[in-house]
Amino acid sequence: MDFSIILKTFLLIFMAELGDKTQLAILSSTAGSESKLSVFTGAALALVVTSVLAVLLGSTINKLVNPRYFQIGAGVLFVVMGVMFIFGK
Repeated sequence: MDFSIILKTFLLIFMAELGDKTQLAILSSTAGSESKLSVFTGAALALVVTSVLAVLLGSTINKLVNPRYFQIGAGVLFVVMGVMFIFGK
């Protein structure tokens, strides 16, 4: 197990999720719920399942597409989305 990869992945996901719509949805669910543990459990399970799907999809894509092209495409997509969020209506 490579702890540097674990740390890099944690920091990347933590920063990406901080303040995004998922966090806001969890915040609003918690505010309207009497069971904070149930909201946490549901949110944690959802993140685990989506992470498993992403890992499986990533390993499949890795076999079909050169990983460098995928990294470039993902980077371009993030930049385009960022520009759209900044200059969009």
